[in-house]
Amino acid sequence: MKKQLLLTILVGAVLTLAGCGSSNGASAKAAGSANAGETVKIAYLPITHSLAVLEEAEELANNEKVNVELVKYGSWPELLDALNSGNVDGASVLIELAMKSKAEGVGIKAVALGHKDGNVLIVSNDVKDGADLKGKTIAIPHRQSSHNILVNDALAKNGLTIDDINVVELAPTEMPSALVTGTIDGYCVAEPFGAVGVSTGKGKVLYTSEELWEDSVCCALVLTDDFIDKHADTAKAFVEGYKTAGNNLDAEAAQTVAEKYLKQKDDVLETSLKWISYDDLDITEEQYNKLTEKVKEYGLSDNPPAYADFVKTDF
Repeated sequence: MKKQLLLTILVGAVLTLAGCGSSNGASAKAAGSANAGETVKIAYLPITHSLAVLEEAEELANNEKVNVELVKYGSWPELLDALNSGNVDGASVLIELAMKSKAEGVGIKAVALGHKDGNVLIVSNDVKDGADLKGKTIAIPHRQSSHNILVNDALAKNGLTIDDINVVELAPTEMPSALVTGTIDGYCVAEPFGAVGVSTGKGKVLYTSEELWEDSVCCALVLTDDFIDKHADTAKAFVEGYKTAGNNLDAEAAQTVAEKYLKQKDDVLETSLKWISYDDLDITEEQYNKLTEKVKEYGLSDNPPAYADFVKTDF
């Protein structure tokens, strides 16, 4: 009888302690969330086009309202899979890829530009001019990209079409070495890989993006509809913080965050950052409509989503 009573007391004590532990753990987690703010999980590639969201993650660390959990990917297909499946709340992504996902029924909205300008068409030193692109092999990272559009623009500027060259898709990291070995004659891709090609001494800038397409649109910040609907206040604070971070990215700040996240040589980053800016990252209807015209003209999509359906400006 005494043994049974003692066993009952011990079991009760264990259950009481376990209940206290669960309660304390939940309270600690809640307190941590209150101190650090609600988290937004954002996918990115380590490129200069993502610097605004990387800077925001630095600025919002331990913010009381919202902070950013960065999820790094090595390729656009991997990042897109995470975005389309809802494994992340948003992404810094090629806008044409996001447009394609939207057209296929994925619930996402573009909420800001990733950057302004910041793309170059790199060619080998023996390519004399734009007309000399005829018959050359040019690499792009993905058919659904502004880099594809810029190559088409460069060709059109010289009376050529995409049928006059050989287009290949390569991973951005492979392009500079492919140029050095002569596997390709040029490429257009997100930075800093254009600057890497220049730093090898084997490549040169044939065109900057603004010479081909003024106010060009390339990468965008997108959020899932699910996150926007369920976390409206956090989404608003996140987007506002993102635009502020972009405005704060002067040359010194951009160099600092690029050195931390991109792991490239200082001279490469300095060259790359001369071609790009991050202020005023709103997506205007005029910019977007120009993009959709080019998307249709060059065969990227016959029916891109309308501005009102895809771009969210009100929070």
